[in-house]
Amino acid sequence: MLTFLRVRQLAIIEELEVEFGPGLNVVTGETGAGKSILVNAMKLVLGERGRPDLIRTGAEKMEIEALFDLTESPGARARLAELEIEAGDELLIRRTVDVSGRSRAYLNGRLSTLGQLSAVARGLVDICSQHEHHALVDASCHIGYLDAFAGIEGESRKMAEVYQRLQRAEAELVAVQRVIRERAERENLLSFQLNELDELDPQPGEEVRLAEDVERMRHAAELSSGTREADLELFSSDASIHARLRRIIALLGGLCRFDPELEVPMMQLEAARGELKTAAQQIRRYADRIKVDPNRLHQMEERLSDLRRALRKYGGSMEELLAHRGAMQEELDRLGLVDGERERLLEVQRQVAGEASALAEALSAERRRHAVELGGTITAELRTLGMGEAQVEVEVARPDGGQLGPTGLDRVEFLIATNRGEEPRPLRKVASGGELSRALLALKRTLAGLGPASLYVFDEVDSGVGGAIAEVIAQKLREVARHSQVLCITHLPQIAAYGNQHFHVRKGVVEGRTRSVICRLTEEERLEEVARMLGGIRVSELTKQAAAEMLSASRT
Repeated sequence: MLTFLRVRQLAIIEELEVEFGPGLNVVTGETGAGKSILVNAMKLVLGERGRPDLIRTGAEKMEIEALFDLTESPGARARLAELEIEAGDELLIRRTVDVSGRSRAYLNGRLSTLGQLSAVARGLVDICSQHEHHALVDASCHIGYLDAFAGIEGESRKMAEVYQRLQRAEAELVAVQRVIRERAERENLLSFQLNELDELDPQPGEEVRLAEDVERMRHAAELSSGTREADLELFSSDASIHARLRRIIALLGGLCRFDPELEVPMMQLEAARGELKTAAQQIRRYADRIKVDPNRLHQMEERLSDLRRALRKYGGSMEELLAHRGAMQEELDRLGLVDGERERLLEVQRQVAGEASALAEALSAERRRHAVELGGTITAELRTLGMGEAQVEVEVARPDGGQLGPTGLDRVEFLIATNRGEEPRPLRKVASGGELSRALLALKRTLAGLGPASLYVFDEVDSGVGGAIAEVIAQKLREVARHSQVLCITHLPQIAAYGNQHFHVRKGVVEGRTRSVICRLTEEERLEEVARMLGGIRVSELTKQAAAEMLSASRT
């Protein structure tokens, strides 16, 4: 339900605020006062592209804000949740358009695209005016209305669920069949790669260890000569550090008899001599192990090159290479099982397709059975609205090929012949704005409570009618308003009298500029307005009395 609307700098509206209520909200005023600008504002709220030429002359931008109560709109709350926009029980839509044509949309304060705005607002408002293509003139919505009228919405939802299962089964089957077609080539590739790795037989950490061994082998001569020279300097020659330390220790030992304090450094040097001897022995053993072997070096370099080639081809590290090897083996094993998987998926697809086909046929039978009833009911409503020549048909047809879809096998569309002898045509092709609005009112009256919209906006519903028919239209609007909020722009007092809330739009000149304003009428002001609509410029006591009787009759 729309609870609040604010419009700034749109056409002749400088600034307008209006608080709507539940039930039937009527808007009256002289022609050209700006009533239909409210419809333009609502179109912008629903995601229509804004045009700079709609901006009030002299202003930099126009702005529209609409506050909706989402208590009875779970679909809108769900769509907001999908966009990760906090909703609660209210939705504030804000649109701005500046003179350069740049447009902005906001949902509960969050900047959004027009596509997101249109998706969220879908179903909140349905505008009925000449050649406006909204929910009830959109043929894609008609199947849902027929299902609701027939009471088969549960079966229709099940059809959508089964169709989704069928799509998943078919997608899985296609994927397996593609694998089977490509299996021979894939098996050959996997087998070749696995054989290549099996022959290489890489081991965990081998590349790092081998790189170190190769580096050592490449410098074997330098390592051998260097370590042997180090052994001579440290221990093996008569002039080695070890021999000189031995002589120093002996010297200090002779001096200790004169001063015991020298025993401490002497013992430290003795310990160092022992460590030096141990280190020299280790260096000697290392030197004995080092062998200069060009053939062995060549073999190690080739092995390292093979390992690094495999790493570049299959993985960045030895761990990744071994993991890839295991994954290839698993895939090769699975390829041998796909024939059985294909047979299983074929059976699943056959079962789900059979279930979907049976559901679709059952739905089609119910739709055809209720289509005649729905068409007759809407036709009867049109007779009460002054369109006695009109005939409505609810066409249930199957597109060429009988393609199964989420709604089954059927395409449903409401057709109307507004005059005797005419061929029924789609609602969207009805030429007269008044006829279209009344046809939509008849649909809404028949489908009261079944449509998704929380607000219906009627413009031109009273075009070309008056007297008793106008009062019947007013009664129908009131009946629709018991299930959904209705905003009706009207020139007829019979309709205005039935409003639960009555708003008046007028324009005037302020400081040389035309301005349009809207206000909610009190009971006394409402009496004056209905009387004006009845009597014109001069309102007599008799006109006021007739207006009072009309208002009183509307409340019974």
